[in-house]
Amino acid sequence: MTIVLSTPGLATADEATNGKDATYYISLGDSLTTGYQPDVDKDTDVAYTDQLYAQLKQRTPGLKHIRLGCTAETTESLINGGKCDYPNAKSQLDAALQAMAEHKGKVAYVTLSVGANDILLNCASPAGTLDGACLNSASQTMARNLAQIAGALRKAGAKDTQFVGSTYHNPFLGAWLQGAAGQQAAKESAPLVRAANAGITQVYKSTGFKVADVAGAFSSDDFTTQVSVPGAGEVPANVAKICQLTWACTKQDPHPNADGHKVIAGAFAAMLAKNDTPGEDTSPTPTPTPSEPAAPGPGTDTGANDPTTNGDLAETGASSNAPVLAGAGLAVVVVGTAAVYFARRRTGQES
Repeated sequence: MTIVLSTPGLATADEATNGKDATYYISLGDSLTTGYQPDVDKDTDVAYTDQLYAQLKQRTPGLKHIRLGCTAETTESLINGGKCDYPNAKSQLDAALQAMAEHKGKVAYVTLSVGANDILLNCASPAGTLDGACLNSASQTMARNLAQIAGALRKAGAKDTQFVGSTYHNPFLGAWLQGAAGQQAAKESAPLVRAANAGITQVYKSTGFKVADVAGAFSSDDFTTQVSVPGAGEVPANVAKICQLTWACTKQDPHPNADGHKVIAGAFAAMLAKNDTPGEDTSPTPTPTPSEPAAPGPGTDTGANDPTTNGDLAETGASSNAPVLAGAGLAVVVVGTAAVYFARRRTGQES
């Protein structure tokens, strides 16, 4: 059973009969969590959150899914609202915190994928240009907001609640098929996306989240291994994966297809299968290039994260200057690739 959000204090019919045994999985984020598919131009039930829920329910009888994701969500709108409507809640974060309070002690899993829209909606031009200086500035704001979101969720959770956030795949690799200029653009996009993922990873770890390595699952940095792709010949493994698992090479749309969502669900399931405590994240930190700052090891949740604070990284034990992107001042021209990342507006709330 999937729940969008029940009114606090009121039980659903399902809960009335087995509420004592019910546990919950709450999913938050952008269109990565809603399963948006460009071929039908709407959100679908192939989302990694739906596939992950199906897996989790097999080992957690009575599990219910509170599906809060919102296509076009940014870290700012997730905190303050404005993209999707939630019953009796001002924003997606508010809805999640209300659900966690209503089902206190019964929320087993919380997953989060957000941040891509912050960077690429602000720093990608209509021509498909990514500006490195803009990316640096946007990533700082994104990191502060993400720290506030993750910190608030962790504070609201129980001791045994598992929290997992994700990195992102690199859809700009699809430009590789556009010829020499596209191949150069694909190569230049890699360090920018890698550095953004390093920043996201650092924030999650500093707030006690585990990290699902979606970028790794998509082989995002593997330009070395060559793979034969029908109609395209020999291409790097990361390009082959992006063509296989997203719409980037067919519809110039960055969203994962059903197979891509399956891979993402697997990355999350791998982290949730670990027996370590939520604050002891053993997921890999992306290896920085010489131009990127190294991300620190797992941080300790200080309990100072509060949804009413400004979410500055200093409050979570991480440096506020850490998630700085490489390539400041550079412009990456993304040939034939959609400039807008996960920002399709949601037409209606799904259950």
